[in-house]
Amino acid sequence: MKVALIQMRVVAGNVIENRAHGLALAAEAAQKAEVIVLPEIWTIGYALKEIEQWAEEETGPTITALQLIARQSQVTIITGSLPYRRDGKIYNGAFVINPAGEIIGDYQKVHLFNLMGEQRFFAAGSKRCTFELQHTTGGLTICYDLRFPELFRATTQDGATVIFLPAEWPASRGSHWRTLIQSRAIENQIYICAVNCVGQHRENTFYGHSMIVSPNGDIVAEGTDEEAIIYGELDTGIVEQVRKGMSVWQDRRPELYR
Repeated sequence: MKVALIQMRVVAGNVIENRAHGLALAAEAAQKAEVIVLPEIWTIGYALKEIEQWAEEETGPTITALQLIARQSQVTIITGSLPYRRDGKIYNGAFVINPAGEIIGDYQKVHLFNLMGEQRFFAAGSKRCTFELQHTTGGLTICYDLRFPELFRATTQDGATVIFLPAEWPASRGSHWRTLIQSRAIENQIYICAVNCVGQHRENTFYGHSMIVSPNGDIVAEGTDEEAIIYGELDTGIVEQVRKGMSVWQDRRPELYR
C-alpha cells in the first residue's frame, strides 16, 4: 500500500490559498499513491479566533473537493483535520474518504491542546475511529493525541494495524515527535503514519518531519523541515510477523492496568 504524506506549508488564516494549495498537492499525490494524508487544520492553521467564520459543514467545499479527487483517482484520502460543524458545535475533526468518494469514517480530536487554547474554540470528541482500508483496518488520531498512549492501545485493540496522525507540531518539541511516534508504533506493533506541516505561526515554527514508522519502530519514510510530499510503502502483512516475534500481546496483564 503506497501512502503519500502531504507535508504542506500552512499560513494561519489564509483559508482560500491554503485550501487551493492543499487540494493541488492532494491531486498530485493521487497520481502516485493509494492513500493520501493531509495535516491538522491545514485550511486555517492556528488562526483560532477565525474558526467560527470558516468552520465548514461535512458537505462543505473542502470535503466535497477531496471526495472528487478520491473518486477521480480511485484513492483513499485521510482529509487531515478541519474545523467543522456538527450538532451546533465546532470540532477539530478528520474524515476518511474511500475510492468511491464516500465518507467511511470520521474522528473528532479527543484531547484538546489547552496550551494553544483549543478548548475555547473546539468541542472535544468522545469516540475512537477505525475504518476499512484495503485488506486491513486503519485508525485515526490527531496531533496532541500522540501523548496519550491509552488511545493508541484502544484503537489497536479495535483492530487497527495502521494509525494515521495529522498534526501541527512545533520544532521546539521535535524530539518528542520522533520519540513518541516510534514508541506508539513499537508498543502496539502497528504502523504509524504521522503528517506534520511546515511554516510558522507567531513564535512557533512547525517541525515537518512527517514520517511513516513500521511495527518494529523503523522509519520507513521521513520528510525534512521543507514542504514536500513524502511517499512510503506499507506492508501490513508484517504486523502479524512482528507480533509472533515479540509476544507482548499474549504476555500483557490487562487485569492490572485499570
